[in-house]
Amino acid sequence: MYAIETTNLTKKYKTLVAVDNLNLQVEKGKIFGLLGPNGAGKSTILSMLCTIINPTSGSAIVNGYDIIKDSAKVRQSIGIVFQSISVDDRLTARENLRFHSMLYDVPSGIMEGRIQEVLRLVELEDRADSLVRTFSGGMIRRLEMARGLIHHPEILFLDEPTIGLDPQTREHIWDYIKTLAEKEKLTIIMTTHYMDEADLLCDDIAIIDHGVIKVRDTPEKLKSFLVGDNILVTTNLPDKLATGLSGQDFIIEMKVSQNSLNLNVRQGSRNAPQIINIARDLHIAVDSINIDEPTLHDVFLHHTGKNIREEENDNFISMYKRARRGR
Repeated sequence: MYAIETTNLTKKYKTLVAVDNLNLQVEKGKIFGLLGPNGAGKSTILSMLCTIINPTSGSAIVNGYDIIKDSAKVRQSIGIVFQSISVDDRLTARENLRFHSMLYDVPSGIMEGRIQEVLRLVELEDRADSLVRTFSGGMIRRLEMARGLIHHPEILFLDEPTIGLDPQTREHIWDYIKTLAEKEKLTIIMTTHYMDEADLLCDDIAIIDHGVIKVRDTPEKLKSFLVGDNILVTTNLPDKLATGLSGQDFIIEMKVSQNSLNLNVRQGSRNAPQIINIARDLHIAVDSINIDEPTLHDVFLHHTGKNIREEENDNFISMYKRARRGR
């Protein structure tokens, strides 16, 4: 059984089609990333899967439960870490977790033990009784992850889990996410604007635009689909080197510039030594060689034609507020 399975899932706002006949299957135990530019439909998809809003048509099964017929069971089996801070900074970490435990009917006999367990998991045991207002941004994110796990969900939704954090804290949060997935046997569904984050964490990625999945695969396969690596060779004889490289089957394209040769080649890391050997045989001095392999950002640009950027008013919190206003 899949952790998530959708069939022609669609959401329309009057004439706007936010999600268009989405058919998606996510295996249990995977970290699945959903990437897309502003207004692509990511938050709408997650909001439907989390039962915050209802679809216009189609269906979705989350952890074996229908998001319409069994919405209460869906909510009981998932955890959510919102993009915006949603813990109460006037309470301690322990009090926040206790309150959330009561909301999710965690039995009183195991509540305190479970609170201690998740605090240990995110390394906040020593700050359990400190007010959240004294926490750093990274500590708050870790507390929110602990809160999302308190009721033993089988699926955890992370909406921009490291947005606004400094690089070092981001890397720490990445470690926690990987640890959570392994220790809690979780399926994790995440959105992110950081390509390095998606590349590092996700087993599987879907790039969505205009409510439609453009491409889906592992990060490595997505990058390998792009044709060629770019190699910049700095030399005082770029024309002569270009002539010497012509006819090589790994060369896709060459462009001669002043004191450099720009190449687009297949398997750049493997064929770079051959370029150097040919230059040596022609008695051409190579000052430097730089290999620029495709990144996930290149994949994103290729399929959407857009740069990914931070979104405004396009997250779980804003979707929830719009749903409450009846939109």
